[in-house]
Amino acid sequence: MNRVCIPDHEYHERIARAAELVKQRGLDAMLVVSTESDYANARYFSGFWPLFERAGVVIGANGKAALIAGPESAIFAKDFGRLDKVFVLKEFRESADPSYPELVPDTFRDVFRYVGVTGENVRIGLGSYVECTLPVLDGLKEAFPKAEIVKCNDIMVALRSIKSENELACIREGFRIIELATDEVIKALHPGVTELQMVGVAQRVIYENGAEYEGLPMYVFSESSTRHAISRPTYKTIGKNDIVQLNLSAKVDGYSPAIGIPVAMGKFEGEKRELVTFCKKMHDWTTEKLKAGIRADSVAKEFYKKFVEAGYKQNYVYGPCHGTGMIEVEAPWMETISEYDLEENMTFQIDTFISGSTFGCRWEKGIAIKKGGVESFTDYLDKKGLIELGR
Repeated sequence: MNRVCIPDHEYHERIARAAELVKQRGLDAMLVVSTESDYANARYFSGFWPLFERAGVVIGANGKAALIAGPESAIFAKDFGRLDKVFVLKEFRESADPSYPELVPDTFRDVFRYVGVTGENVRIGLGSYVECTLPVLDGLKEAFPKAEIVKCNDIMVALRSIKSENELACIREGFRIIELATDEVIKALHPGVTELQMVGVAQRVIYENGAEYEGLPMYVFSESSTRHAISRPTYKTIGKNDIVQLNLSAKVDGYSPAIGIPVAMGKFEGEKRELVTFCKKMHDWTTEKLKAGIRADSVAKEFYKKFVEAGYKQNYVYGPCHGTGMIEVEAPWMETISEYDLEENMTFQIDTFISGSTFGCRWEKGIAIKKGGVESFTDYLDKKGLIELGR
């Protein structure tokens, strides 16, 4: 199979761009940290994503970089990572907190010396402020007690927001796979199956068609569970006349798009039809509104205003878009306080969610910002429209 992936040279280009931003900020180095649940920043530079343990990458202002792994991932990181140098630090151990008394680990001093950082009064940027665990931060402070440690998430947002052609290709491939999975789940849906059984159908299809993993813990929710903006599928049996929400995903070399679509086990009637059609109307409105050069907050403010004017203020949770890429939900969000301009090849999930009194629904797809509008990565939602099974 001719696999769609990020070529090795692109990792080195990313490190070079990051080093320039580190230098511009007057930092000696930047540390990014990743966990199993949010692996993106370390993988962005190294191709490595941790399991159980944590991972990190340190980038010096001189352009040198090193990968950091936990005690059990030394060989794993060398085999999977794209960086030549791997250090093993206890601070990146798993949450079960083993001591590894026989291990002679590397130290933060070793890592930073390798990337050209010596001395005491250094400035270190944290590019993964939210993901940086306390053991990592405590270890960094102990190694460099006189260092100024500053938050620099904005460097990572700047780097990851604009996608390369290789990144766009991975996202497009993800959507190709998700369409296949969504088709198969819809074919298998009938009263009496469970939410988790339908997730199993989707998992089989994405792996058979080239995904490396799920892009997110996949959603198959029915009736009352569809009110949940974030949730998990259960052993709940899907019933006749239920509304079923699908949000299926596929990860391709780290990139994690998703498709969200509501399905009726019968017909959309009454309040269900009203909310589902309004939600799709707002989804389409957002698609038509986006293009390079406009302010993100202007779209979000008008989006919220339309919810309020239609009488759905109490049903509003968030909107209208969030960034997408290596993590299905990543910065930047598009909110009423988002003071940035949309730029070409920014990628977003148009994620239109509404929560009613007894049910909810979501229409979701991915797009890339272009000069005159957007590139939609999938036309699945428009092709399928309102899906009513067993009419």
